[in-house]
Amino acid sequence: MSASLPLALVHHSLDDLVRRRLRKWPQRPPGALETSKQRGTWMRARPGEADTTAYPFLKLPGSNRLRTVPDGLWLHFSHDPTDAYADILCIEACSTLQNLLDKRSRFAPSTTSLLAVCPVTWLTAPVQTGDKLPRWKQIKLLREAPTQPLVLPVRDVRVLYGLKSRQYDGFARHQMPQPHEYFCPMDALIDEQGASNPAMQALISRASGAANFMLLP
Repeated sequence: MSASLPLALVHHSLDDLVRRRLRKWPQRPPGALETSKQRGTWMRARPGEADTTAYPFLKLPGSNRLRTVPDGLWLHFSHDPTDAYADILCIEACSTLQNLLDKRSRFAPSTTSLLAVCPVTWLTAPVQTGDKLPRWKQIKLLREAPTQPLVLPVRDVRVLYGLKSRQYDGFARHQMPQPHEYFCPMDALIDEQGASNPAMQALISRASGAANFMLLP
């Protein structure tokens, strides 16, 4: 990437490249554990196949304007319609330390509940072009085709931040992450085969509530 480009354009180009790579990742996050803690359905919510279609986003209760739209967002939907919730895995590409601080603040522990909002058009569309089954039937939380967005409380939050090499090295040496935070070099996110990277899969396998237990019943 040319150093002569304006800084804002460089950051935009990097974010766009990360999103293009994440579109190649599967519906289930690579390396995500299959455990009794998460027996529902995983789906990739962002990035979508096109930038013009409504895709899920995060927000706080009562807020209709301020939305959190991660570069990558995977939703794990609970398997029980009587106890509906979502777990989220977010991926954020941070081109500067200021950008990192801003994005970390959005996922800081809070006394308010974060909500995952799934638009109707996203729910009624298939996961992939050519599929006949709409998303809402695969999620299994809805008994009929939705006419309103599906709004779910977020039970568990895990965030993976991608940092440029120099910033990643400095953060790894001198900072301590929060329990819900994970970090990787930006190169791992822009790698065309990033989802197949054993180190990435191992990192995401640790980004799970099951990883906090010695044994699961």
